[in-house]
Amino acid sequence: MNLKEIEYIVTIADEQKLSRAAQKLFVTPSALTQQVSNLEQQIGLPLFYRSRSGWTPTEAGLVYLQSAREILQIRRETDRKLQDLADARKGSLTIGVTSEHGTSTFTHIYPDFHKRYPEVTINIYESNVRSQQQMLASGELDLGILTLSEQQQTEDIYIPLAKEELLFAIPDIHPACSTATHSDRSRYPELDPVHVRHEPFAMMYKQSTMYEVISRTFQEYDFHPDTLFYAQRSATALEMVSAGICCSVVPAFFAIGAHPTHFEHVAFFSFPSHPSLTINASYKKGSYLTDAAQYFIKLAREYWGRLPL
Repeated sequence: MNLKEIEYIVTIADEQKLSRAAQKLFVTPSALTQQVSNLEQQIGLPLFYRSRSGWTPTEAGLVYLQSAREILQIRRETDRKLQDLADARKGSLTIGVTSEHGTSTFTHIYPDFHKRYPEVTINIYESNVRSQQQMLASGELDLGILTLSEQQQTEDIYIPLAKEELLFAIPDIHPACSTATHSDRSRYPELDPVHVRHEPFAMMYKQSTMYEVISRTFQEYDFHPDTLFYAQRSATALEMVSAGICCSVVPAFFAIGAHPTHFEHVAFFSFPSHPSLTINASYKKGSYLTDAAQYFIKLAREYWGRLPL
């Protein structure tokens, strides 16, 4: 195995299309095909099944890929350690963020980060939680800013930044607003779901970590909302609530005005069971965190600690 061969095989497996892999590797498809054929001859076994639909690993290919990914991870870890030894204030940091919480975190803490590490380049990948978990596992990300429950965590390392409650968001002229009662467990009044049982809802998309938690909470109350649509972003759902079209369930992040958009005519209430999610900084178990990465986590924890969630 050499590093160039390893990178070629892993990229083909990830892209599943020879043309896409060649483009990513800056080589011609014919040159890439020849490299794979030469390696297969050395091994004595095919590494990929070739078809019009794409290239998929054979059993031998899967064995090769497992070791290949481990070698690439070792190389990345070594580069990070050497970077700290040579000059901790230079290098790069690849961070995954979600579209709402993560981007807000980055926007607020980047100025302070840049002051200390002006020569560290940050590469941002905006992606959902599960995609980030996959990228962390494969070594494509150094850090991820993820919002999820403990049950949704993988074997990676999760550093809690803050816990935020999931809240009802309803039009402030809705009669249910007057039925809410004081709560000692939340800064938001409690609303019995029975009062919005027959209202239309804008829900987060079904693949999201938040949808799983909301669904479990609704099941506790035998609550089956009339779902108008599924949104990719909580801000989209809140725009509908603000217009008086429907209700929704959103993180407390939006109730405190931390999002750059202000949503008028929206009232926020807690569930009697107070479901919540945790915002985490996450990295691959056993991986090396550079000084820059540790400082980024410190700033993220301070930012979320200041928010009155």
